Amino acid sequence: MLRTRVTAVVVAAAALAMALAAVMSYRGVSDLVSGELDRGLDDRTNTVVTLLAAGLTPQPRKDMTEQVVSAQGAVRQLAPGGRELPVSAAALRVAGTGRGESREDVVVGGTEYGTLTRPLPGGGAVTVGQSYEGAASVDDAFLWRISWTTAAALSLSALLSWLVLGRILRPVRQLVRITRHITTTRDLSTALPPAGSDEIGQLTRSFEAMLTELRRSRTQQQQLVQDASHELRTPLTSVRGSAELLQRARGRLDPRDEAQILTTLVTETAALDDLVRELVELATDRHTDEDQAAVDLAALAEDTAHRHRTRTGRTISVTTDAPVPVRARPRAVQRCVDNLLSNAVKFSPEDTPVTVHVEGCRLSVRDRGPGIAADERAAVFDRFYRGSRTQATPGSGLGLAIVHDIITADDGTVFAEGAAGGGAEVGFVLPPDGPDGSGEPVTGSRRPGFRARAARQP
Repeated sequence: MLRTRVTAVVVAAAALAMALAAVMSYRGVSDLVSGELDRGLDDRTNTVVTLLAAGLTPQPRKDMTEQVVSAQGAVRQLAPGGRELPVSAAALRVAGTGRGESREDVVVGGTEYGTLTRPLPGGGAVTVGQSYEGAASVDDAFLWRISWTTAAALSLSALLSWLVLGRILRPVRQLVRITRHITTTRDLSTALPPAGSDEIGQLTRSFEAMLTELRRSRTQQQQLVQDASHELRTPLTSVRGSAELLQRARGRLDPRDEAQILTTLVTETAALDDLVRELVELATDRHTDEDQAAVDLAALAEDTAHRHRTRTGRTISVTTDAPVPVRARPRAVQRCVDNLLSNAVKFSPEDTPVTVHVEGCRLSVRDRGPGIAADERAAVFDRFYRGSRTQATPGSGLGLAIVHDIITADDGTVFAEGAAGGGAEVGFVLPPDGPDGSGEPVTGSRRPGFRARAARQP
């Protein structure tokens, strides 16, 4: 669970910070207490030496033990009943020479003492021992307090982290719940929670964009199925009717009628084959797995025009004006030019030429056919659309839809315009191939979508 894991990380970080602070505080307090103990032992030893030199006996202290050490090592307690401190070699050297001092830590009766030995003016030395029991109790109290304080702070930080993270992650939980609902019910119309300006809001907006694309894709799929079923019904009905007629006649038809029915069957079957092929092409977009590369539109246009000249015997010319390499999928763009030329050949009289013009990143195909009405130029790239002037011409109405889908997938735009002197000019614009191979267009090379462009045509 994300909330638990984040809380654990926060508490661990807080524990590490508090532990570091406690260790540093403990070291600081220990050094401070140690310094105070050393200064207290120095002061007490100086006081005892001064009083003994004056022939006076110092008042006893509970935490102190004083004794006089002779030059021969004899020990005399200054306070009756006091604990005798062990005399080390260093302390004997101070008592025998009358010079220097000796500091040591010793344990007497299970109690640790800090001792200081200094010489007396008349010979010998005095040893003062200070008990560490008080310091140890202070040390234990400090450790206890810092321990429960740290534990309380960690508990409070864990509680606050849990509560704050619950509030922060509430949009995430809502998003998870809604996406789970969408996955279970497949209801893409389900609304997502409001998106804020933080990272979670960005995630929500990304999900919303994904859902929008899924809704659009589903709508397009449903529309494609409906349109395809409508378009398939006509040739299938014709084929079925002709086949049933042949079946009922069983050779009794006039040869001319039979030849006409067979011609109808072949024609409708060919049309059905073209329709199915274009439907598969449109639905699967087999060029999506092709990598983008630099495409020479002029060379591609000339190659495609040559194939169409050979196939149809029509006059197809290619003109250029400062062509620029574009960034696109080569085979997909070739399919687009194929479709544009096929349309131009289909809709223009046989004795009229077709012109392919490449200018910069723009390719257009002009025919001398019936043209495209101004109010229809925004719709010619829709699937199965047939213009009012081309209803009698065979076709599926999918050629320009395929061009639109391929070009827009490569960040290009398509257009349809009326040509001066009659006919139509249909084509596309693709982004230029940048010097670094990024395909980023130069300023002004991208054009608005074909619908906006068509809407501005006179």
